[in-house]
Amino acid sequence: MMSIKNFMKLGLLAVSATLGIAKMTFANDPVKIGFVVKQPEEPWFQSEWRFAEMAGKDKGFTVVKIAGESAEKVLAAIDNLAAQKAQGLVICVPDVKLGPSVVAAAKRANIKLMTVDDRLIDGSGKVIESVPHMGIDAVNIGKQVGKAIAAEIAKRGWKMDEVAAIRISYDQLPTAKDRTNGATEALVKAGFKAANIFDTPQAKTDTENAFNAANTTLTQHPQFKKWVAFGLNDEAVLGAVRAAEGHGVNANNMIGVGIGGDLAAINEFKKSNPTGFFSTILISPKRHGYDTSTLVYEWVKSNKEPAKLTITDGYLMNRQDYVTVRKSAGFDN
Repeated sequence: MMSIKNFMKLGLLAVSATLGIAKMTFANDPVKIGFVVKQPEEPWFQSEWRFAEMAGKDKGFTVVKIAGESAEKVLAAIDNLAAQKAQGLVICVPDVKLGPSVVAAAKRANIKLMTVDDRLIDGSGKVIESVPHMGIDAVNIGKQVGKAIAAEIAKRGWKMDEVAAIRISYDQLPTAKDRTNGATEALVKAGFKAANIFDTPQAKTDTENAFNAANTTLTQHPQFKKWVAFGLNDEAVLGAVRAAEGHGVNANNMIGVGIGGDLAAINEFKKSNPTGFFSTILISPKRHGYDTSTLVYEWVKSNKEPAKLTITDGYLMNRQDYVTVRKSAGFDN
């Protein structure tokens, strides 16, 4: 007769074998990764999705695209992904203060979490550094914008005192604030009058809301005939440019420099006649879509956690050189 001690040993061996099989089965399970974005209608996020799907096809995993325009939709998206047995998530949240809720929801669902573009913060306003993140150096990208504007002002021979700036702001988003603060700093350092930089808050980070905000600023300061514009993204600057056109400020008297360099900027550069949207800083939705989803895939498959912080670069381009710049940065045109 088998002793109780030997029986327990056999039982432990059986449990260990079962766990080993379970781990092996999980390792061979198809990988499913969620990709949640805050504004799915924007070209930038559409490109991120497209490149994430490209990575999925290349590496052999499934990408579940979900719009997360509000806190409710973000948490519902995580529940949805849990129900679909997704193992990973790349997310750009509509409000970075959702950090603790998103981290907790992902942990409950046993989903590996990585953020892109906007970094999560905790209840005290501090960055949640434990969550891997891919973003850009927002302040330096902003400084590139300011330097580009200052260089074009000098090239055109404008007097700094006669030029006004529309700062399309969205200060509740740290990335947006860092970009516009960087641009402001570079402009002032180049000799631009700080008093001539008009803060122009937008309600949402799209062209329509930027247009409405800029229209108010232009109406309030009719004494200025020469303008420059900068903001969080290309859409913000395009809104300012369209508003300026409505006030009779054409390409000769407007210098708008965006951030993004995706479809919105390209379509503007392709117009037969130049507009006030003079140039943009190209950042890579491919890296932010393809690389992030690949990193999460490798995390799921091989338990190789991504770096806590990955920073991507930006490249200045305009209507004359955008094709060349995009190709040199690894884009197909």
